[in-house]
Amino acid sequence: MIGRRTSYLDSVEEARDAIAGYVVVNDVSERAFQLERGGQWAKGKSAETFNPAGPWLATTDEIDDVLALDMWLDVNGVRRQTGNTKTMIFDPYFIVHYLSQFLVLEPGDLINTGTTPGVGMGLKPPVYLRPDDVMELGITRLGTQRQRVLGPR
Repeated sequence: MIGRRTSYLDSVEEARDAIAGYVVVNDVSERAFQLERGGQWAKGKSAETFNPAGPWLATTDEIDDVLALDMWLDVNGVRRQTGNTKTMIFDPYFIVHYLSQFLVLEPGDLINTGTTPGVGMGLKPPVYLRPDDVMELGITRLGTQRQRVLGPR
């Protein structure tokens, strides 16, 4: 989460000071919207209930090393995704610095940094969420979440 208005940062180190803290976010994707309606990923991530965040914000002083946190996601009690922030392609500091070159970041803005290996679309054959599936996910020191998938309304 961004802590201060930020744009055109000069360095990755400067980006550290722009971060207020860290929070668990379930980066849900609606693949039919994404794939069947033109392939643009934003279409699959913009549904009303997507991107739940919480249960709390851990400030930067509460996390000794943000690049050493375990991450996981279970669906119906089965582990689907496992990872650690140390294996991220781009760390949070790089991402904040990079984004600041193209847009103004405001206090409270959330930046999703990606997901761990094991995304259902990447499995052979692909496995997608269904109504009544239960997702449980978490990041060490940042808490856990639990959501039940709802059907079409």
